[in-house]
Amino acid sequence: MKNFAKFLLFVLLISAGISLLYDYRLKHGELRLSSKRAAENYTLASEPSVDSKQIASLEALNRERRALVKSILPSVVAVKTSKKIGIRREYGLDPFEFFFGSRQRQFRNPRDEALVQNSLGSGVIVTNEGHIITNNHVVDQVDEIEVQLSDGQTKKARVVGADEQVDLAVLKIDNPGVKPLKLADSDTVQPGDFVLAIGNPFGFEETVTEGIISSKGRPNRSDFFGELLQTDAAINPGNSGGPLINLRGEVIGVNTAIASTTGGSQGVGFAIPSNTVRTALESLLKQGRIIRGYLGIQTRGLQPGESGTDTDGVTVADVLAGSPAAQAGVQPGDVIRKFDGREVKNFPTLRTLVAQTQLNKQVELEILRDGKPLKVKAQIKEQPIDNQTLGAVPRQNQPQSQSPQQPNDQETVDSPLASIHVDELTPEKARQLDLPPNARGVLVTDVDPDSGVAELQKGDVIEEMNQQPVASVSDYKKIARSLDPNQPQVLSVCRHRARSFLVLRPR
Repeated sequence: MKNFAKFLLFVLLISAGISLLYDYRLKHGELRLSSKRAAENYTLASEPSVDSKQIASLEALNRERRALVKSILPSVVAVKTSKKIGIRREYGLDPFEFFFGSRQRQFRNPRDEALVQNSLGSGVIVTNEGHIITNNHVVDQVDEIEVQLSDGQTKKARVVGADEQVDLAVLKIDNPGVKPLKLADSDTVQPGDFVLAIGNPFGFEETVTEGIISSKGRPNRSDFFGELLQTDAAINPGNSGGPLINLRGEVIGVNTAIASTTGGSQGVGFAIPSNTVRTALESLLKQGRIIRGYLGIQTRGLQPGESGTDTDGVTVADVLAGSPAAQAGVQPGDVIRKFDGREVKNFPTLRTLVAQTQLNKQVELEILRDGKPLKVKAQIKEQPIDNQTLGAVPRQNQPQSQSPQQPNDQETVDSPLASIHVDELTPEKARQLDLPPNARGVLVTDVDPDSGVAELQKGDVIEEMNQQPVASVSDYKKIARSLDPNQPQVLSVCRHRARSFLVLRPR
């Protein structure tokens, strides 16, 4: 006890000494507190570097753009979805069952658990009744859909209709007084037109990006119903289903995909044209499904030695028996120049026109037969189940597939495709990867680490290579052999429920 008292006295003496020393140095100016520091002199700029009169047109552009965005935002929504995913618990014991026994949870497998997967997309209100257009992959196979309006309100939404191939879905909310946006005529859109893309990339609501129409008529990788618009406006994950807007505040497209080597925006985005959206919307609301027109021909591209001038149009390679084309008298070798008064420059244009034609409508085909012009009439019917509206016959000079044992099965060493290992996509694997029901392609099982193809991952599904569908490993190898290894290759990839394009450049 005496030692503790001595120690305590020692501590008190030391503390008193330090305090006296501090006071002494403070009084004699040896210590300077921060509160007595002299203020720095500063002067902020009071005038802008450019006189507003010199940029009056830019100021007017700013005001007009603000007015445009302000008028659009109330019609753009965030689409929030949730889905319960059952998983098997391999380790551990449920404490609830340990203490209370299995009788309390007799309807539950003790090794089962459920996780809730949340996703975010975008949508646009297109009717006064509260119908919303979004992408099918945003709402496909989910348990619950909520729509957040621009004023922060959250509404339950239901799916009125959807189509996997065209990748569009129609939602409905019960909210009187919503403000719809008009669907423009996308046929009038031209490269260079100003556009805005609005959505919720990465959860950042009401994000606005701007750009131009880079191109139009890009083939749709998964459907014959319509082609795509290309834009350089930034589109990222979460933008899916959001609108592409023109200068008049009209919807000219619904954002759906990107081409990227990183998974994010690199200035190459794609949107479903508004005319395709309008046709799909009306079909879904009236019929509950999309009705696709059917002509019943197979076509081929230009052959070696043929010039585009001589074969401007679509050359018929075969006519399916009993089809509208057969009943109209179309023959193999005919060149279709016009469809219902509209010029046909290529195969994608023709199949889009056919797919969007009203059923039972009689259309006039202007064809060239043995160098002589001819007109025939065909009555468009509905596309049969599991039958494509039009088919493309491979070009005659396309390399034939080799047997699996032949060394030609291996791609050129310099091609990045040689570093990608694939396997068949089975229904069981598709379920495990939570892929969309319409996913078709080959499954990436491994990617060589030094290949420089880091953007491609194990578990990805390659659906197309340079716009050529891949249905099997055999298809993948055949197409890979036919590609020039010195040129970039564009892969259409499905990762879980998101689709995008990946560009592989030669090493």
